[in-house]
Amino acid sequence: MAEFAYNNKVQTSIKVLLFKANNGQDPCIGFKMRKKEKFKKVKEFMTRMKEVHEEVEAALKKSQEEMGKYADRKKSKAEKYWVEDWVLLSTKDLKYQMKGKQSEKLME
Repeated sequence: MAEFAYNNKVQTSIKVLLFKANNGQDPCIGFKMRKKEKFKKVKEFMTRMKEVHEEVEAALKKSQEEMGKYADRKKSKAEKYWVEDWVLLSTKDLKYQMKGKQSEKLME
């Protein structure tokens, strides 16, 4: 029941039911007697699935762009380093030993 409830909810990122995105149709909520009818043509089903997948893809792309826009606002530009540049490194999380002796100078 939990899986059905989850799949029967419109997802915010793709703007469609997960069940519909996977199967191309809304889930059957009630019990229906199956009549002796021919199944829908495969070509119709594939066309419908392609449309759903295109909608989902467009919604995901839009969602990704919006998330990227907000994430990029907080990004700072990284400094460029060149060969032979001098930099300071922290060894706070390194366990550094020199020939069996700990160097207190390097451990700070």
